[in-house]
Amino acid sequence: MPIDLPVTWQEIHVLAKKLSSNLRESGESWSRVIAVTRGGMVPACLVARDLDIRVIETISIKSYDHQEQAAAQVLYAPENLGTGKGCLIIDDLSDTGNTFKAIRELFPDATLACLHVKPEGKPFADFYATETTQDTWIYLPWEDQDFPPHIMEKIGQHLA
Repeated sequence: MPIDLPVTWQEIHVLAKKLSSNLRESGESWSRVIAVTRGGMVPACLVARDLDIRVIETISIKSYDHQEQAAAQVLYAPENLGTGKGCLIIDDLSDTGNTFKAIRELFPDATLACLHVKPEGKPFADFYATETTQDTWIYLPWEDQDFPPHIMEKIGQHLA
């Protein structure tokens, strides 16, 4: 049976701070942040601000059809990044790793980071803030969807 994990805006902020701390402690540096649309946009902005990185771009990859996993499809990728060296690419979640695998093919030297990582996706994330089980469904506060009633009560009131 799947586990529901509703995540609040405050929890997102705390996770982004934790991710920033992990990245800072690595001693690496990046010239730009690339947000994986759409889930990585909020975490990318928070981390970019925390690490004082002012260049933010996006990469668009579709890997879900509503709540069903699909093959990762690159819809848009920035040009002229070469191998991705100096790029910090941020997403909300590495579930199966399909999104990060597709990105790694495009930018093999980029750093891949996310807030949440599941066991299947963990090998593809260079950095992450927290781990969850593979059967956990994460409800993020920026998702405009029909949350189940118990999730709506916790984080979805703004959607009513």
